[in-house]
Amino acid sequence: MESKLNIQQGILAGIINASEDIIIVQDLDGCIISWNRAASLAFGYSEDDVLGKSASLIVPEHLRGEENELLERVKQGEKIGQFETFRATKAGKLIHVAIGFSPVTNQLGEIVGLSAIGRDIQRIAEEKQGMLAAIIDSSDDAIVSKNLFGIITSWNRSAERLFEYSAHEIIGRHVHTLIPEKLWEEEAMIISRIKRGEKVEHFKTLRVAKSGKLLQLSVTVSPIKNRAGEIIGASKIARDVSQHRLAEEKQGILAAIVSSSDDAIVSKTLEGIITSWNFGAERLFGYHESEIIGKSIYTIIPRNRHHEEQGIINKIKKGEKVDHFETVRVAKDGRELSLSITVSPVKNRSGEIIGASKIARDISEQVKVREDRELYTKRLEKLNHYKDEFIGMASHELKTPLTSINANLQLLQRKLQESAFKGFVTKTLRHVNKLTALVSELLDVTRIQEGKLQLNKTYFDLAELVEECVESIQPTTTHTIQYESKITGAVLADRQRIEQVIVNLLTNAIKYSPHGKQVIVSTEMDEHEMCVSIQDFGIGIPADQTAQIFSRFYRVEGLAPTYSGLGIGLYISSEIVQRHNGKIWVESEIGKGSTFKLKMPLK
Repeated sequence: MESKLNIQQGILAGIINASEDIIIVQDLDGCIISWNRAASLAFGYSEDDVLGKSASLIVPEHLRGEENELLERVKQGEKIGQFETFRATKAGKLIHVAIGFSPVTNQLGEIVGLSAIGRDIQRIAEEKQGMLAAIIDSSDDAIVSKNLFGIITSWNRSAERLFEYSAHEIIGRHVHTLIPEKLWEEEAMIISRIKRGEKVEHFKTLRVAKSGKLLQLSVTVSPIKNRAGEIIGASKIARDVSQHRLAEEKQGILAAIVSSSDDAIVSKTLEGIITSWNFGAERLFGYHESEIIGKSIYTIIPRNRHHEEQGIINKIKKGEKVDHFETVRVAKDGRELSLSITVSPVKNRSGEIIGASKIARDISEQVKVREDRELYTKRLEKLNHYKDEFIGMASHELKTPLTSINANLQLLQRKLQESAFKGFVTKTLRHVNKLTALVSELLDVTRIQEGKLQLNKTYFDLAELVEECVESIQPTTTHTIQYESKITGAVLADRQRIEQVIVNLLTNAIKYSPHGKQVIVSTEMDEHEMCVSIQDFGIGIPADQTAQIFSRFYRVEGLAPTYSGLGIGLYISSEIVQRHNGKIWVESEIGKGSTFKLKMPLK
């Protein structure tokens, strides 16, 4: 037990000695029995100097009566709170202290002494002053003091940064140095209020830096008093609010844009709770902001689309933006709205994502137009399919009687010989052949559209085929078809289909050069390809139409005279060539003719 008591006393002694407060314990006779380190620092006496001696050692003579009265009161068990008085140091200097007295009792509760706990008021004041100076010096705000005549008396580092003057340059100068001349009356008003003991808080004004730069400031000015309570100057805290004001202006502009936007602009937390709702959202969804803010975003999302919201929030949490997402939302009256929404993350000043901002645009009309267009497109495709079916059916149905008519006419022509009807039959046969060719072309179109155009590929000499085509066409025209080619080159292709292409190009060259006298045909070859060129000197093709002439049913516009045809010959030729991995194109100039070129791979 005794050992435990010794430990507790040791701990207590350590705490007392480490305290910054002066702690002195004396017995009932006034002799000092305990003296801590703070007492030694304050009075200059060591513990050995004072133990066993009277506490009156540090009490000035004129205050000993006060001391004796206090001791008597404590002996009666009274505790005396701190009061200010003076004590003497070893060097004889008086120091201003605040002391409190308490009775010290033994285990039986008997008063056996008293303790005095005090503080050096001057040292505390100096510490406070030092702390205050450090705070002022390290403040981000400019802190300036001046006397009642406006002369600057102190200037911290932030004031140097803000106004660009060093303390050496500005202390002693009038505060007008920092104030635009037009605002000098403002300073007189502030000083007037300070003299009345008033504080001027968060006053927005302009000041000027050393460089002439105008500063937008918020200033708070407080009176400075001496110990007697007299106002002797003013302390001013100035904060640069230029960026803050700019931010406020931007915020105001942004708020105005949001408020007046025709689009619905809504913000929400990451949990989907609506936090803002503009007038555009009110018009679109029918909810007033007082009805919807604080509610879940699922209020406006159809149940079958709830999964979309979680997907959007997952992207937002990763910092991703959702752009022009087309969806459906529901209005207050139950109407479903087709919307295009853009959702962006909302971040706090630390850069943490705390929510989402959504811009929603009603695209109901655009969706309806698109749906109508898709419907019409499907109808057109269906009609086009019916048309292709009709052409195919008509081609097959016409081909059989035409073949029969053609055969009968040929028999009749041979029987008539020199009869007067021979010319009539010959003319009729020519028209039947033409009609047969047209039907064959329509049948080819149908096969191409259905993917049923068959190719029977064999190796043959393309130059030889061109020569045969020229020889078969030449007797039917007054044009001179000039062809010379000494090259030979075997291509793997459908000979009959390539012959169909060359004949088509030759007949077109003759047809579209009514006043021409000549068609030039040539063949060239390199190690990979053979090229056939058919040149006429006819009417030519407008440059803006050369890319379209290989399209199905396309006919060149603006030709005079107008030429007959269905506009499918070149389309069929192009399809045949492409299915052989070849190329076909035209080079033309109005009034100077056209040159059609066909390239076929050698292998």
